Amino acid sequence: MTEQGKTLLIAALLSVTSIATSIACVYARHESRKLFTQLQYLNSERDALEVEWSQLQIEQSTWSTHSRVEEKARLKMHMRNPDSTEIRIISQ
Repeated sequence: MTEQGKTLLIAALLSVTSIATSIACVYARHESRKLFTQLQYLNSERDALEVEWSQLQIEQSTWSTHSRVEEKARLKMHMRNPDSTEIRIISQ
């Protein structure tokens, strides 16, 4: 192979390598942007779920207040406080 042929071969290999590297850089940047978009979406979803969790905790504490439980016991189950004559003290 002549000196000029070797030079052309090296130039062709460098060109192909340069193009391949450029394509790999573009692909890596595209993937990076795609993953960043997905990360932003997941962060916003996490924030929304945290807000919902807080609301559910508030709702649970509201539903389980003593006054609400007592009200439901009186209205739905017809429960009442016992009279003093109905109270028995048991000692061991």
